[in-house]
Amino acid sequence: MKKSLMFLGLTVLLFNASCKSEEKEEKKEEGKLVVTSPIRKDTLITTDYVCQIRSINNIELRALEKGYLQGIFVDEGKYVKKGQLMFQVMPNLYQAEMKKAEAEANYAEIEYKNTKSLADGNVVSANELALAKAKLDKALAELSLTKVHLGFTEIRAPFDGIMDRLKVRKGSLVDEGDLLTTLSDNSKMWVYFNVPEAQYLNFKTHASTNNSMYQVKLKMANNELFKHTGIVETIEGEFDNETGNIAFRATFPNPEGLLRHGETGNIQVTVPVKNALLIPQKATFEVLDKIYVYVIDKDNIVRSRPVTIASELPHLYAISSGLSAGDKILLEGLRKVKENQKIEYKFEEPSQVISHLSLYAE
Repeated sequence: MKKSLMFLGLTVLLFNASCKSEEKEEKKEEGKLVVTSPIRKDTLITTDYVCQIRSINNIELRALEKGYLQGIFVDEGKYVKKGQLMFQVMPNLYQAEMKKAEAEANYAEIEYKNTKSLADGNVVSANELALAKAKLDKALAELSLTKVHLGFTEIRAPFDGIMDRLKVRKGSLVDEGDLLTTLSDNSKMWVYFNVPEAQYLNFKTHASTNNSMYQVKLKMANNELFKHTGIVETIEGEFDNETGNIAFRATFPNPEGLLRHGETGNIQVTVPVKNALLIPQKATFEVLDKIYVYVIDKDNIVRSRPVTIASELPHLYAISSGLSAGDKILLEGLRKVKENQKIEYKFEEPSQVISHLSLYAE
């Protein structure tokens, strides 16, 4: 009985010792920092460019004649149709001038007809008939001019569009050339953005073999994507020597009228990249506007190293310089280490690390 109890106690003791040993190993393993490596992968890189949104047609409507503004027939922000009457400058003076011109034209016509009858009977010379005809032509020309001036008292919409803020009020005395409002055709929008030279070359290289590269997305000011896709239709002919950029213009359909002239946003250009060097964003830290990673050397010593970001993807950075695919970088516990500290770590394959990140990559 005593031997059985002693054996049982010894077994329990050995079991407890074994459990404690395993717990220590597990805690030791849990205490190790996680390290991975950059990975080369074909992917799609999306770059954002600040942009300005413009109507395909945005013009100023100005008074064509001097006078009092008698009528305003469209409210601010309203949609108008081509040919719709928008403003009326008091036409009384121009109507009177037109009636005077009509009377003078009628008189000249009667005079011409009488002279022609006399000329047909050889009573007056051909020169007198020609002079009467010239007077009639002059009177008709002046009548046409007064009709044009009277027409200028009406300002009509030159195209379908949306009227902007009124610059004058009804009853105001306006002079020829005074600004009344602006009119925008927002059926399509022109979106302008500037692209650096290197990225322009990448864009043109990929676009030459893939027409879809001319398609771009628009991120609006509220960080939502505009539902319609734009097409890059125009690239300026010269680079700006001061900035090193060249201007692109993309055209977006705007059937719902959501976009308005003068808005801002970001154009998203997506370019396929072969063998991009990718690292998780959480493996980086920032010091004085520079991005760093902790690289583990062959002696397990932690050393910080600056890297250059080529572009940003969801949860990842594409690196253009500072790292190679064989480097080991600290993935987790960046705040737990110091420069030149020796550490123990466990290595995770980069493919496994990336598979746990929300990323679309090909």
